[in-house]
Amino acid sequence: EVQLVESGGGLVQAGGSLRLSCTASGFTFDGFAIGWFRQAPGKEREGILCFTSIDDSTYYADSVKGRFTISSDNAKNTVYLQMNSLKPEDTAVYYCATGGPRPPYCSSNWYFRWGQGTQVTVSS
Repeated sequence: EVQLVESGGGLVQAGGSLRLSCTASGFTFDGFAIGWFRQAPGKEREGILCFTSIDDSTYYADSVKGRFTISSDNAKNTVYLQMNSLKPEDTAVYYCATGGPRPPYCSSNWYFRWGQGTQVTVSS
């Protein structure tokens, strides 16, 4: 089965860190853009970090710049979202997704395969 599975969410205090995992099954990330998105209650889904391997470029939303980074373990077919200096406003359901080779925007409209999401809650 072709799917993405996220894990690693949970409850953390402000200032803490979490690492989310996104594991692909039935396919590899090669040739696809990888995006991390989040959706807080009552808000639209927001693209926070998108990586395109074709030009090795990463987009960071201003809200996470300097705090969140992406990495990968090809042997495990897994990408990670390292989240540091977490704030209460980072509370949301986090999703990973894959898109075409070079989506023009870090926007959910350009990504077609999604994981189920994992909840991140940051307490003040």
